[in-house]
Amino acid sequence: MNLPNKISLTRICMIPVFVLFFFLESVPFNYGIAAIIFAVAACTDFIDGHIARSRGLVTNLGKFLDPIADKVLVATAMVLLMTMKDTLFSLLGDAQNAVYVATAVAVSIILARELIISAFRQIAATNGVVMAAEKLGKYKAALQDIAIFVLIFAAQVPSFAGATAGAIVAYIGFALFAVATVLTVWSGIGYVVKHKHVISES
Repeated sequence: MNLPNKISLTRICMIPVFVLFFFLESVPFNYGIAAIIFAVAACTDFIDGHIARSRGLVTNLGKFLDPIADKVLVATAMVLLMTMKDTLFSLLGDAQNAVYVATAVAVSIILARELIISAFRQIAATNGVVMAAEKLGKYKAALQDIAIFVLIFAAQVPSFAGATAGAIVAYIGFALFAVATVLTVWSGIGYVVKHKHVISES
């Protein structure tokens, strides 16, 4: 197993550690630690890809592990966000319910987009067609990671900087998440339109 694949496998192994610290309320600053673990894991997604391409270490195993590790990490984090109604969302005061519903819808859209694009790639691979990742998709992935990190970390902010600071960080995180959702929809539609021949009956 080469270095990029080891990094991808490490990212997968970090996911349960991330979840563990997220729920370990007995550990001081558990949300902060979980946010840092998530950030480190997300960064490995860019590192393993860069190493694989620059050193000519692209393998079939890597093509399988890398997207799986990335999608499972992000999907897990988004599901965890929806468990934070009494922590993260409570920082928003009267707006918490509206933002919670909006976030739930955004998470559903993002996960649906990933499933659709994964299905497209699977069909394309069956037909011997290579569907390369596009820059807009990479931008949305990076923005999703940043937004998730900010939102998880926001739940920790009140413990050392007060509720007002926590609310400010939370609003920044939700704004980033909203932009990430727009990019997700935009890139998804563009991807489907560009590769519509993949599912063409002809």
